Amino acid sequence: MTYKEAGVNVEEGQRAVELMKKHVKGTFNQHVLDDIGGFGGLFALDVKGMKEPILVSGTDGVGTKLKLAFLLDKHDTIGQDCVAMCINDILCQGAKPLFFLDYIATGKLKAEKVADIVKGIADGCQIAKAPLIGGETAEMPGFYQDGEYDIAGFAVGIVDKSQVITGKDIEDGDIILGLVSSGLHSNGYSLARKVLLERENYSLDTYIEDLGKTLGEELITPTKIYVKAVMEVLKQVKIKGIAHITGGGFYENVPRILPQELDAEVQLQSWPIPEIFNIIRSVGNVEEEEMYKTFNMGIGMMLVISEKDKEKALTVLKEAGESAYEIGKIIKGKRQVVLCQE
Repeated sequence: MTYKEAGVNVEEGQRAVELMKKHVKGTFNQHVLDDIGGFGGLFALDVKGMKEPILVSGTDGVGTKLKLAFLLDKHDTIGQDCVAMCINDILCQGAKPLFFLDYIATGKLKAEKVADIVKGIADGCQIAKAPLIGGETAEMPGFYQDGEYDIAGFAVGIVDKSQVITGKDIEDGDIILGLVSSGLHSNGYSLARKVLLERENYSLDTYIEDLGKTLGEELITPTKIYVKAVMEVLKQVKIKGIAHITGGGFYENVPRILPQELDAEVQLQSWPIPEIFNIIRSVGNVEEEEMYKTFNMGIGMMLVISEKDKEKALTVLKEAGESAYEIGKIIKGKRQVVLCQE
């Protein structure tokens, strides 16, 4: 027998590499030293101007949002979600992204589909200005259902030790700014699919007037990458804490940056909630606490700053093309989130 007869098509894998090369090379910058195909990615680290450079790393996947890509047979954006989930995480500690790597595993490799996935990853890397310097595509017959795959990403960034954002400087009276999300991002899809596709039997092709698009178009919208806006703010304003609102919503992510004796008081009417969340809450009869525990509710990232820096930060964010709102403040408490009605 041959490897191909066992289900692994090496030639198709090589063809996939050829198809993805143009996307990958489009992310390269002067720090990338090798071409595609080496055993490791080479990156020339520039630490000029830093006294104590610290590397910050992160890894993540996309979760069950992949099911939407399978159902829609649309694979050229899901890679951006993978990049965003990793890059936005290391951004929380003030790290400037250096490079990114990916891992794609599938049951039966189809070169065009893999190239589409990598295109989405490359698009995300270009937004984040993080070269895609390496990756792996694994064909694993019998391990995944036909047409399905999984992807994971690995990001590395750098920050001077004195500039690492930990949340330790957050104090009573500080302001919370919320950066808007592009929708569900990459979290809560198990609940969203259960409510919308199973309980209500919505079709992904259904045009929903309140969304201004089909349900499928809304649910497949890529996760936003906040590098440009946050890096601009860091140049001009001291950011004391950054929270990436991912799995666990407000309740799990925000306390991670709070000192023990402080709470984050969030005003619920201070930003516009995207309609998709209202639809899920309504048709699924989902309680408010569960919504804020599961979804980002329209806020993909939070920045904690001094009140004196509020106007400057909002101006910089707007100039960087980011929509942001003052959504709350820091108060004395027990390291938790308090949701308030105005």
